[in-house]
Parts: sequence; structure tokens; C-alpha cells
Amino acid sequence: MGVSWRGGERWGRRLSGFRPRSVPPPSWEPRVTGSGGGFRMGDKPIWEQIGSSFVQHYYQIFDTDRTHLGSLYIDASCLTWEGQQCQGKTAIVEKLSSLPFQKIQHSITSQDHQPTPDSCILSMVVGQLKADEDPIIGFHQIFILKNINDAWVCTNDMFRLALHNYG
Repeated sequence: MGVSWRGGERWGRRLSGFRPRSVPPPSWEPRVTGSGGGFRMGDKPIWEQIGSSFVQHYYQIFDTDRTHLGSLYIDASCLTWEGQQCQGKTAIVEKLSSLPFQKIQHSITSQDHQPTPDSCILSMVVGQLKADEDPIIGFHQIFILKNINDAWVCTNDMFRLALHNYG
């Protein structure tokens, strides 16, 4: 198969929806081979590399200007944010843009990615965030990524703060 990423693209499959703007150094350029051992890029399976790239790009946009997150969703995308559901990229961007803080910074503690039987990628993120002058708090977020028209998009997104009531 011999597919490689160059300049934010994989030959035949655009990843620009959630690839970092800067091009990785040549030594990072992963190679994908489809002969025998499954699809691997460097030492990681392709779904881990795609999921990791998405997570990095998502939080970079979220932390700088969340009004630009619409390019990562489609009209059929669903978001559940702290139990509140919305559907469609316009509604999702409106929800995320209306959150009651000016500044936010995410720190990723861990992330896991799995391929799904229908060729999607399931990603789970655990981390901490700091909004405005509030204390640091943990969060969990899950994404389902799907390749549509040669671009990876987020079809499902679920977010929860890691709040515990020990009362």
C-alpha cells in the first residue's frame, strides 16, 4: 500500500480537518504499510496516530479560539456537554462558544484510541483544564472520528467534568 503523510496530507486521504498547522519534521514522517501486519505508522497503529493528531489539534483550537471548531464537525455530528445535547456543527459551535469563560487551557493526562468495526476511530481523553481564574479541574471527553469524503471529522463528542460528590 505504501501511503505516507506529507504537508498535512496522506496520499489519497486528507487529514487537514484536524492536523496541526505546522508540518512535522521529516524524521517524524510515518509510513503506512498494508502488507500483513495491519496498518501501522512508525511504532503506532494508524488509528492511534490519527486519534492523537485529532486530540492535539482539537484542544489547540479550543484553547485559542473555539469558534473555529466547526471545521471538525459535520451537520450530523452530535455533542453531549455535561448532559446537554445538541446536533449539527452550527449548534455545536454555538454551544461551545457560549460557555461561560474567556480563557481556557487543557492539559491532557492520557488518551486512548481504538478502531471500530465500521472503520471509525473511538478516542477517549482524560485531562485537566483551567478556565479563567477557576481552580484546575479534571475532565473526560470521548470522540468518534469518521473518514467522510477523504477527510476525518468528529461525528460524536461527549464531555464531562470530573466532579465527585463525596457528601
